[in-house]
Amino acid sequence: MNVDIGNALASVASPGVSRASLERLDEQVAAAHERIEAGMENADHGYESLNLPARTDPDEIRAAVEPVADADALITVGIGGSSLGAATIVDALESDTETIFLDNVDPAWVSTRLDGIALENAAINVVSRSGTTAETLANFLVVREVFEDAGVDWTERTIVTTGDAGPLRDLADRHDLPSLKVPDGVPGRFSALSAVGMVAAAVCGHDLEALLAGAAAERETLSGSLFECPAYAYGATTYALDGRGAGVNAVMPYAESLETSAEWFAQLWAESLGKDDLGQTPVRALGVTDQHSQLQLYRAGPRDKLVTFVTADADADRSIPATDVEDLAYLGDATLGELLEAEFEATEASLAAAGRPNVRVELEAVDEYELGGFLYGMEAACVLAGELYGVNTFEQPAVEWAKNATRGLLGGGEFEEAEAVAEKTELRVER
Repeated sequence: MNVDIGNALASVASPGVSRASLERLDEQVAAAHERIEAGMENADHGYESLNLPARTDPDEIRAAVEPVADADALITVGIGGSSLGAATIVDALESDTETIFLDNVDPAWVSTRLDGIALENAAINVVSRSGTTAETLANFLVVREVFEDAGVDWTERTIVTTGDAGPLRDLADRHDLPSLKVPDGVPGRFSALSAVGMVAAAVCGHDLEALLAGAAAERETLSGSLFECPAYAYGATTYALDGRGAGVNAVMPYAESLETSAEWFAQLWAESLGKDDLGQTPVRALGVTDQHSQLQLYRAGPRDKLVTFVTADADADRSIPATDVEDLAYLGDATLGELLEAEFEATEASLAAAGRPNVRVELEAVDEYELGGFLYGMEAACVLAGELYGVNTFEQPAVEWAKNATRGLLGGGEFEEAEAVAEKTELRVER
């Protein structure tokens, strides 16, 4: 993963950060790096995430999925960090295995997603550290019922990834299901490079060693200077721009296969850094699609945005057929890949010409190695940004509040958060 922060400099953009400011900030980066290294060495909660490339065992994952390695379809039941990392990996890479991610409880959507699956050749991958996540357990019960109604033994087709204790661990033990452990000290949104994110990749036949090797290579770049480390360059620049007014971070991959990565990034950035009235708001976009729906705002709207481009060299291309329409004749000498590259460069330049900050994150290809480096690099960038903000990057108390309210509303216990729901202020406008 390479990072180009040139278009975020004050000489180009407003808001922007000067080279002198970055050099001063680099002293804080050095101190933050020392704290991060110490946290990793001590396997402290959260910092342990950055040790995953060395501690994840691909053989253990492959052994667990071996009973369903022939699956034509994989239904992953999880939400947030239990789903988005896995989805980012398998959506980016080609496979003959159909992948379905149940990360919402909209009843019509869930039913539609399950329709038409040949269940006898399908597998279930259920993921929850606690084993008590309401959305995950509800969807798992629905999926289990669908298998039972079809006469398919779900116990022969299910893999569980969970913690040491809880309902899912009890279920796995009771039915002797293949199971893997959510690693200790690793919050869900930082778990893509563990069994949480890699079971789906294994079932789809992807190269787990290459994913971890790419992450390990990115780990080797971590150093005490943002000018020597792409991940820290990104984390420090976003922090500096936020402090200068760019409170929105629009992440815009320029490869259709990387669209899900923007969803994964949005959770990583929002849940980790959104504390104490601090943190950028992540926005998901897709090039070139959103050049035609969002670029107007980014180029001419409020100066409160950073645009993060994620680019990758194409591994396939397609020629554009010649045409006798004179105004379109130039397209006949090009390929779709060349058009995509021109669209990206034009968009990047248009933002710079308007003085709007943007950063380029470059991958050499969309493959396992580069994806591993990208996932690790963005996680390290997020950890660094959290250090600079002075927040606890690895907790999410606001999320826990809503979980407690939900359980209380459904009769899952006495929670004062549920009582607050009844106190909602209303100002209704009705027809």
